[in-house]
Amino acid sequence: MKHPIKTYKEFYPFYLSEHSNTINRLLHFVGTSIIFLIIIAAIWYHKPALLLWIPVVGYGFAWIGHFFFEKNKPATFKYPLWSLKSDFKMFFDILRGKISFKS
Repeated sequence: MKHPIKTYKEFYPFYLSEHSNTINRLLHFVGTSIIFLIIIAAIWYHKPALLLWIPVVGYGFAWIGHFFFEKNKPATFKYPLWSLKSDFKMFFDILRGKISFKS
């Protein structure tokens, strides 16, 4: 990234380039899937305390993917809200077959 990104339209392609490693994308997908399961379980079992696990799971899977496989610094450090939005966008883009685990 040579210049500050000013729009989300510009950010998402950058985000995907920072998630080009197949295992990193898979770890993000698994982490996001577990987040949805935690939300469902918290509602189903009336246990809002389960929601405290969301950042642990979300960041845990993502950071393992970045630090050990992608070998880069997560974009969330510089663009936290766009990164969060992009995590979910990438998840649903994978589910819809719009993008794959392989870049």
